Amino acid sequence: MRSRSMKEQNPRMIGKKSESGQAIVELSLVMVFVLIPLLIGTLEFGRAAYAYVEVSNAARSAVQYGAQTDATSSDTGGMLNAAQSDYSLDPTKLSLPQSTLVCTCSDTGSVVSCSDSTVCPGAHLEKTLSVQSQATFDPGFYEPFISKTFTLNGYAVQKVLQ
Repeated sequence: MRSRSMKEQNPRMIGKKSESGQAIVELSLVMVFVLIPLLIGTLEFGRAAYAYVEVSNAARSAVQYGAQTDATSSDTGGMLNAAQSDYSLDPTKLSLPQSTLVCTCSDTGSVVSCSDSTVCPGAHLEKTLSVQSQATFDPGFYEPFISKTFTLNGYAVQKVLQ
């Protein structure tokens, strides 16, 4: 007895043999062109968020150093050193473009000169230090219409101990 071919056994199988690897090809194309770039973008976004937290923490470290005493509130080199010590990424890319010391009277809140401690009769002179930190972030993968570096800013404010 002659055995029948597959086409003769099941007429629904006609043309199915040529499509046997199609699902694997489609899955590999989807992974290469959709899932992998999506994963890379997610990782880069996470790296950028981490770098932003580091820049903010560096500003906080700088203002904590500067708020220790009146002498350290004007020590910009010491504040920069404290910020760079706290910054775990590349410390050479971190800078402190602005640090401001503002003096106010505790009773009125009016801004006065920091050089004269007698400008607030019957009240205390409060000194507030604010520090801005700035760093450049280089993403690992470059997209055609997106900048190759980003500038991240951190900001912190604290009263100076007296």
